Amino acid sequence: MWARAQGFAPERTTIIVTHELLTIGRISVDIYPNDIGVDLEDVTSFGKYLGGSPSNVAVAAARHGRRAAVISRTGADAFGNYLHRELRKFSVDDSFVSADAEYPTAVTFCAIKPPDDFPLYFYGRFPTAPDLQIKAGDLDLDAIRSAGIFWSTVTGLCQEPSREAHAGAHGARPRTGLRKGQFTILDLDYRPMFWSSEAEARAEVAKILPHVTVAIGNERECAVAVGEGTPDQQADKLLAAGVEIAVIKLGADGVMAKTLTERVVSAPVAVETVNGLGAGDSFGGAFCHGLLAGWPLVRILDYANAAGAIVASRLSCADAMPTPEEVTSLLVAHGRLVPQDMTDVATL
Repeated sequence: MWARAQGFAPERTTIIVTHELLTIGRISVDIYPNDIGVDLEDVTSFGKYLGGSPSNVAVAAARHGRRAAVISRTGADAFGNYLHRELRKFSVDDSFVSADAEYPTAVTFCAIKPPDDFPLYFYGRFPTAPDLQIKAGDLDLDAIRSAGIFWSTVTGLCQEPSREAHAGAHGARPRTGLRKGQFTILDLDYRPMFWSSEAEARAEVAKILPHVTVAIGNERECAVAVGEGTPDQQADKLLAAGVEIAVIKLGADGVMAKTLTERVVSAPVAVETVNGLGAGDSFGGAFCHGLLAGWPLVRILDYANAAGAIVASRLSCADAMPTPEEVTSLLVAHGRLVPQDMTDVATL
């Protein structure tokens, strides 16, 4: 398989890859309420789902037909067995997901109070979680080197030994640049409960950014990573640090992507929000799909926006990830894609 990046004037380079997308980091069981609009203490029944942002991104990409895998750890328990089963159900390679004998599988509860209140409650993450016990010596560096996209998150940098493992993984990636058709993506998912301070997080991010070709985050996350400023200033700081595409999520104003030569903005796709927690992961998986397909940035952003909107309109995360047909249909319905382009988008 060779990945091409037509939107970035690629060199004619063939790269043999086993996985089109390889993610590393969190995996957990998401316990989501079936009761909408009430506080967690008033919920009477729940549903159980695969969770953890890097794992959800892999699921999202697999829904678009991409060969995806996850590097992570679960507990050696029934919930760990469940997560393996779910990954396989979604056609995500689970061969790099191992069991930790000491720590139980992490569980995340949430309350769902649309349109914008979705508090998360983390269990089994303090003082640590199995997926933060990934060790550098456990990594398959050949798989990491050859993946079309390698995706990691800031949360994976919050403690050892995961921090060292992430550094080793990024160090193993070839710094080929976008023109070679490989991408190293850092999700700037800063979660304050996992860090002693923003300064600590910023220092760790600074070590990783020189290895990164694409950084994705909202304005708050970008401020933690590179300091305060306007979205354009934050994007410029990311580019100055070595990133080749800076993607800044602008909330109600959509999303901006910036390179050294291009700046594009995609307006949000309006839907009725049910649960906003999985929208960013759906955006990420669709963004990876568009990168691998070689689409222009504006097309990637429109497609990823629509994919995120679909999940925001549904209850769960992993189970809610859309198919290409669902994404393209929504884009057509909003006048963002002409019908004759649907086959092209859905089959790349």
